[in-house]
Amino acid sequence: MNILFVEDDAMIASGLVYALEQEGYNVTHSKDIREARDALSHGKFDLAILDMQLPDGTGFDVHEALKDTGTAVIFLTVVDDEGNVVRALEGGADDYITKPFRLHELLARVKRTLNAHGERASILTIGGVTINTATGKAYVHDTLLDLTALEYRLLLTFAANKGQMLTRTQILESIWDSAGNFVEDNTLTVYVKRLREKLGDAVDIETIRGIGYRVD
Repeated sequence: MNILFVEDDAMIASGLVYALEQEGYNVTHSKDIREARDALSHGKFDLAILDMQLPDGTGFDVHEALKDTGTAVIFLTVVDDEGNVVRALEGGADDYITKPFRLHELLARVKRTLNAHGERASILTIGGVTINTATGKAYVHDTLLDLTALEYRLLLTFAANKGQMLTRTQILESIWDSAGNFVEDNTLTVYVKRLREKLGDAVDIETIRGIGYRVD
């Protein structure tokens, strides 16, 4: 797991970086917003721990740069900073911890946040269908769908590309049988038809004539 830690207090930073690395995390420390943005331009992070007050702005500036990256966020804030805590949580932060903090508590919150974030990442939704990629099961509302392996891969392809037009070639490449058995072009039409029947009106698979399909 890769963690971005943004903190300008050198003493706090050195101690927490050491503790996180002892837990097996890869930690990138930035002392201000400029360094944090530079780190974000060179890598992807599973979690960001952001000090609320920084020399060149606030943790919210880094949080804004993290939107749509899939990175979990924990804010560090002072005890009487209730207004910023509410703003952080309403803005999508996963957790916060107040200074001064107990190291073991922060490490526990880091672990909990990463675990919860991983569980959410394993869930995909498309229309009225929920897909749990960890278990390989898909549901229409609470009803388990009876899908073949190839139908499941086809559904995953649509879910991962919502709103995008996919050519038949792109779809065929994505559902290539893991055993190396190629799926023929005319067979794709059959599988899409079967998937539509099983999904009912939960998902609208639109045919783009002569090109492929799109699911919004």
